[in-house]
Amino acid sequence: MRLTLEPLVAGMDLNGLDDINNSPLAGEHDRLRALDPATLEALFRENWPRIASGLVMRAGDTTLGPALRDVVITPEPDLELPRDATLTFRADLPADDTPLVMGWASEYGPLVIRQGDGADAYTAFLDQGTLSDPMPRDGTARLGATAAFVAYLVIGFEHIIPKGLDHILFVLGLFFFSLAIRPLLIQVTTFTLAHTITLAMATLGIVTVPASVVEPLIAASIVYIAVENVIGSAMTWRRIAVVFAFGLLHGLGFASVLGDIGLDPARFISGLIAFNIGVEIGQLAVIAIAFLAVGIWFGKKTWYRPYVAVPASVVIGLVGAYWAIERVLV
Repeated sequence: MRLTLEPLVAGMDLNGLDDINNSPLAGEHDRLRALDPATLEALFRENWPRIASGLVMRAGDTTLGPALRDVVITPEPDLELPRDATLTFRADLPADDTPLVMGWASEYGPLVIRQGDGADAYTAFLDQGTLSDPMPRDGTARLGATAAFVAYLVIGFEHIIPKGLDHILFVLGLFFFSLAIRPLLIQVTTFTLAHTITLAMATLGIVTVPASVVEPLIAASIVYIAVENVIGSAMTWRRIAVVFAFGLLHGLGFASVLGDIGLDPARFISGLIAFNIGVEIGQLAVIAIAFLAVGIWFGKKTWYRPYVAVPASVVIGLVGAYWAIERVLV
């Protein structure tokens, strides 16, 4: 099992947490992150009974008690970056061939399980404390192509709604620029094309940009779009170029999610396409909700721009500015 140990040792609740700094135990996490690997390993082993109680390994009606074997912590001198660890543990299986079911507590965050290799490998993305499908011991568990496609589509959608507030604000910035179909369609299409390019390139390892660089720039992109909404509403090539450039940034942000989850190597292309489709459905849902909530009622009013679009853009810009400062300083 590959994971970061500090949140588990600290007892953090990672369910729905998108930033460690937002946890009330962030200080304890940072203290543990500063420890040398040997000291952290000793603390992890000391806390293993508590941590193992949240790890589910079950064969039929038999609950398995995993015994910790090896703990290998990868050195990472930069304290701002996560430090990976690899755990090896064992459990005695019952004598029959009852399939194995695995998972862990929701507060441990998402869990990706893989069994086997090739096109027929089993891959599961488990969230909210859900458990895997029964996995036969001969490694013949299967996740059908359709089920895998749907799983990655859902992950992409959830990265926008409800988890991608920064991406939601950017899309709302595009929406409040103009309610006319042509400008909105041009912007959304340009944004989609751009983030599809960098999402694919980053996932393939062709482009690598640290999150410490990408995340503040994404926040800055929100500010820029909001400011342009306030000072002008004419669609220009500069606006299109800016949206394209920021789409490239957001694609790198999407790639970090896939990097954390991992794409099933046997279904790389279909998983990438499904994730991207999920993202697009999420973005279109944001625009549809905004149109139903605001555009359809007030869009044709003479006061829509000065009293709705501009104030909304100001709020979006202020939130983006706060995030940009926070992501640079924190």
